[in-house]
Amino acid sequence: MKKQLYTLLVALMLTSGLAFAQKAKHTFAIQDGNFLYDGKATQIHSGEMHFARIPAPYWRHRLQMMKAMGLNAVATYVFWNYHETAPGVWDWKTGNRNLHEFIKIAGEEGMMVILRPGPYCCAEWEFGGYPWWLQKTKDLVIRTDNKQFLDSCKVYVNQLADQVRDLQITNGGPIIMVQAENEFGSYVAQRPDIPLETHKKYSAAIRQQLIDAGFNIPMFTSDGSWLFKGGAIEGALPTANGEDNVENLKKVVNEYHGGKGPYMVAEFYPGWLDHWAEPFQKVSTSSVVKQTEKYLKNGVSFNYYMVHGGTNFGFTSGANYNTEKNIQPDLTSYDYDAPISEAGWATTKYNAIRELMMKHVDYQVPAVPQQIPVIEIPNIKFGKTVNLFDLTSKMEPVENDTPMTFEDLNQGHGYVLYRRHFNQPIKGELKIKGIRDYAIVYVNGKKVGELNRVFEKDSMNIDVPFNSTLDILVENLGRINYGSKITENLKGITTPVMINGIEITGNWEMFKLPMSEVPNLEQYASSYTAGQPVIYEAEFKVKNIGDTFLDMEQWGKGIVFVNGFNIGRYWKVGPQHTLYVPGCLLKKGKNKIVIFEQQNDKNQSTVSGVKVPVLDKLTLNK
Repeated sequence: MKKQLYTLLVALMLTSGLAFAQKAKHTFAIQDGNFLYDGKATQIHSGEMHFARIPAPYWRHRLQMMKAMGLNAVATYVFWNYHETAPGVWDWKTGNRNLHEFIKIAGEEGMMVILRPGPYCCAEWEFGGYPWWLQKTKDLVIRTDNKQFLDSCKVYVNQLADQVRDLQITNGGPIIMVQAENEFGSYVAQRPDIPLETHKKYSAAIRQQLIDAGFNIPMFTSDGSWLFKGGAIEGALPTANGEDNVENLKKVVNEYHGGKGPYMVAEFYPGWLDHWAEPFQKVSTSSVVKQTEKYLKNGVSFNYYMVHGGTNFGFTSGANYNTEKNIQPDLTSYDYDAPISEAGWATTKYNAIRELMMKHVDYQVPAVPQQIPVIEIPNIKFGKTVNLFDLTSKMEPVENDTPMTFEDLNQGHGYVLYRRHFNQPIKGELKIKGIRDYAIVYVNGKKVGELNRVFEKDSMNIDVPFNSTLDILVENLGRINYGSKITENLKGITTPVMINGIEITGNWEMFKLPMSEVPNLEQYASSYTAGQPVIYEAEFKVKNIGDTFLDMEQWGKGIVFVNGFNIGRYWKVGPQHTLYVPGCLLKKGKNKIVIFEQQNDKNQSTVSGVKVPVLDKLTLNK
């Protein structure tokens, strides 16, 4: 009996110990105008870094780089469409998608975590983080008080909460704050056609969904300081993006937060975003250091957006637009001219900020981690080339009287080949007003021109002889991620195809080429035709593992797979001419590279990996 009592007592002690271990190790609150960490007023020195843009094996290194720069927190977006990979199919575990592991590592490295789950994120990410198929749901309207949309958001928020609920500081984890929506004040300003009451009802609903899902930590909003009227949410701390005037920051936060702080700039830009066919943007080190010092001296918390940008691998990059261009597709590289480079290197900006932080913070700043090795891979020789049309010749097309959008074809990304046979000759102006986004046009397999939404080119002269085939290979360059046009995001051919003012209908064939997996060329004989889209394949050996940068400057336009992983898009217009290949994708010994080259103006024999990236060389005229 005594033995049984002893066993029961031990079990009770273990159970109570486990319960104690699961209680908060630390506390965090917004109180009396301050951020309180364990009851002590704390200034947040944060850096934005998106786990989806960094190979999981490098997460710890990048977090250590942040800490060595003098930061005490990391902010990260969670991209809904990165985790719901198909309708109702969720992935929170594989590759770069393991959010729980990322946050756990951040906690192990002594970093507080600020979670930015959207559901809208912007971030130069495809569709701002929304799944593309939302556009297919009847009567669904994104980012507003719409039942179908809010029902979809609720599913996502609950899925997210299941992954991170135990990682909140209230449960012993490192997450101290969660953002409700994102830059909503900007959208309110861009959509005056929607009543403010409707906007406010929607943003309040998102906050309530987070609460209902179990988020019990402080919430915040993030907007330009002049946009708080539309963006502020009752019950959430307003923070100001890009606000360099400390007095104005305090004034506007006081107005929407009961006359007191804390005061935070949730997006402080040490660099800026970049588009294809536009100059690479840079922000001077001196200006960043000067502004950082202003925040430090005035007790303003801040979050560098971005402290480390990473890479838009695969088809994850989004697009913007302005008054001159209907689309500005984002680069594969998300280097952002950030203090920590795309490959995780300490820059001049990094070293200057680190030096400043060490003078001001009251905690120990560790040494800078060792840089991940960089290698060259010279002259990778191609062993095989296969024309894309050889692949489509063995595919079953979708047939329709008119061209169908990517969405109607149930395809999110990549390419669609639109084909029509003409029994009678036709020539004149080919016009596709709704080309989305880049197309190469062929007549009987011969390249005759390009259509390009980036350069506002939606027409060209064409001559289709008797008994001929017209092919139009269309590429999705990424859905718009910011602004009112986010609601206009269909891809492919979205309007009638016109030749000489006549709509071309009947007998359209569509070949779906999502390129979601590396093309398998085993069953195809080697082939090559100048001007036709072509797939190159090569094997190469590596003795020592390290990061490298594929030199794509002499190529046209396309995507690259390394060991089956899509490392992203290249385009000869620049400013990016190299593609970052993380060493963790390589293997000692045999490796494989596959390149899909769309333009094919030059027969390539080799490709090389170099040690230095090229991100700022605009070559529009080449």
